[in-house]
Amino acid sequence: MNTKQKAVIANPAKRIKAFIIDLFLILMPLLYITTYIVLDGKEDFQNSQFAIAICQVIFGLICVLFFTIKAQTPGYKAQEIYLVDLTNGRKIGFLHALIRYICFVIAGFSILGLLLCFFRKDRLNLHDILTKSAAVCKKTE
Repeated sequence: MNTKQKAVIANPAKRIKAFIIDLFLILMPLLYITTYIVLDGKEDFQNSQFAIAICQVIFGLICVLFFTIKAQTPGYKAQEIYLVDLTNGRKIGFLHALIRYICFVIAGFSILGLLLCFFRKDRLNLHDILTKSAAVCKKTE
C-alpha cells in the first residue's frame, strides 16, 4: 500500500488556535518583560503606546524569523501547520514573510480580511491571497 502525502490548506480553527498559542508563548513574555523590567509597572505600560507598539513589532519580527527558518511558529508546530509559498510549495523567505505579516496587520484593521476564509471555498484570508502564501497541513491519502 503506497501512501502519498499531500498538503492541504489548514482549517481556520487550527490557524486560530496556532495564533492564540503564539500570543501566549511569544507576545505575553514580551509584554511582561516590558511592563516589569523595562518600565516601572502596569501604570507606565498602560500609558505608553510606544512600548505596546514596540512589543507588537518585536512579536511580528520573531514570527517572521520563525516562518523564515522553520516555516512554523510554536503555535503552528503545535497544530502541525506549515507556512508555504503557494507558487512552489516551499517555505517563504524573510522579505516574503515580512510582507505577509504587514498584510496580516492591515487585514486585521478591516476584520473582513481575517474573516474572508469563512466565505471562500479555498479557505484563504486576504493576507494569504495578497502574498500567495498559505498555512497548510499534511494530509495522507
